Amino acid sequence: MIRLALLLAPAVMAAAQAGAQDTFTGPPQAKRGYDLFFQSTKGQPCGACHAMSGKGTAVGPDLKVISRLPARGFVAAILATRTQYVVSAAPVSGDAFPAMKVKADDKVVELYDLSKTPPELRKLEKAEIKSMTDNSTWKHPPAGAGYTNEELADIIAYIKYAGYKSTSVIKPEDLE
Repeated sequence: MIRLALLLAPAVMAAAQAGAQDTFTGPPQAKRGYDLFFQSTKGQPCGACHAMSGKGTAVGPDLKVISRLPARGFVAAILATRTQYVVSAAPVSGDAFPAMKVKADDKVVELYDLSKTPPELRKLEKAEIKSMTDNSTWKHPPAGAGYTNEELADIIAYIKYAGYKSTSVIKPEDLE
């Protein structure tokens, strides 16, 4: 019995830690926003490209930096159909894809392929890239997701809470 307990202890501890990491203890509106940020069923969730509070994928810009924007500023960013960070990368062989450049040196360019969910890191030698141009087709996923003002207010409340522990309620009517 003791041997079984010793064998199971690491698995039980890992499960307990995973559960603790998924526990959100902020205000109710920020909790709803947290759920939407990481588990939205309206297209790709924000956490597929953005990281907050040590969770998610740090592909897109760091939202903590903009967490103090007024609510209407957030709406403009969330619903933007284009962004300055996304390019169209065309490899010598294969189809062009929307990408966000991570870094480049004399030989290799690292890009996140935004056509994949979650975005996939691709390392291409410069000789493998035909062109990298302004993107005119990729759209920020929330732009077409159909979020209501209430849902957007919840997401903004979560980002503000995660960014600087704001507990202020974001009113849906403040987004218009």
